[in-house]
Amino acid sequence: MPEAFFTVDGDSYLPGPMARGPWGAAMAGQIVGGLLAWGIERSGIEPDLQPARVTVDLLRPVLLEPVQIQTSVQREGRRIKLVDGMIMQNGKTVARAGALFLRRGDHPDGEVWSAPVQMPPIPTDSEQFPADIPFLIWGYGTALQKESRGVAAWEQSGSQKFAWTRIFRPMVRGHPITPFVRLAFAGDVTSSLTHWGTGGLRYINADYAVTASRLPDGEYIGLAAQSHYGTAGVATGSATLFDRHGPIGTSSALALAQPGDAFKPAFTAV
Repeated sequence: MPEAFFTVDGDSYLPGPMARGPWGAAMAGQIVGGLLAWGIERSGIEPDLQPARVTVDLLRPVLLEPVQIQTSVQREGRRIKLVDGMIMQNGKTVARAGALFLRRGDHPDGEVWSAPVQMPPIPTDSEQFPADIPFLIWGYGTALQKESRGVAAWEQSGSQKFAWTRIFRPMVRGHPITPFVRLAFAGDVTSSLTHWGTGGLRYINADYAVTASRLPDGEYIGLAAQSHYGTAGVATGSATLFDRHGPIGTSSALALAQPGDAFKPAFTAV
C-alpha cells in the first residue's frame, strides 16, 4: 500500500509531508475533509445508508502536527442519520464536518429535468505519475479534449473549467481509500475550479459541501464548474460531480479573497 497521509499514534493522527497544502505551512483542505470523512465513516454506518451530503468547515489553519478526531451522532431515525465530526489540535477545534446519510430504497418511475453537462473523457495517462505525488488533477478549459496534468489549462482563464481528480494514497496508514473518502477529498477542488480567474487563484476556501445521489464508482471523480459569484472579497462557486458513468451530485465552496502571491502549490505534476 502506498505511503498514507496520516499514521496512527495512540488517539492521534500524525500528518506526513504530503498533507501540506498550497496556503502556507498548513494541511490542504482536501486532506482535512478526507480525514473527517474517514473518521465519520468509521463511527459505524449501516451499508444501506447512502452518504448524501458532507459539509466541511475549515475553521482554522490545521498545522502539520498531530490531530485528534471526535464524532457524534446528532440524529438517527429509520431513514436518516446525521453524524458530526471534529478535528482537534492543541485542544482547539480546527475543522468540523456534518455528514447526512439517507436510507436507500425503491426509486420512483418517471423523468425529472436536469441541465445537461458534458464532461471530458477520463485521462489516459493515469498510471505514469511520480512516486512522491499524493494526488493529481487533470485540468481542462473550454477545449474539453485538451487535458493538462495540474491546472495549466486554468491559468489566467476566465472560461468554464473542468477537472478529473484521482487520489493515489490512503488517508490513514493500513486503511484503503473508500468511495466516501474520495468524494469528500475531491469536494475541496470545487473552490479552485470555480474561483480561478484571469488573475489566477485569488480566493481561499472557508468551507465546501458535497451532495451525492450515490457513491462514486472507480478511482476518478470529475468536476464541471457551473457558477462563480463574488462581491466585496466573498465568493461562492458550484460544480457538478461525475464518476465514470456520469453525473452523481453537486458541490459548492465559499471563499475569501487572498493576495495574488499567496497560492503556492506544495506539489507539481510532471
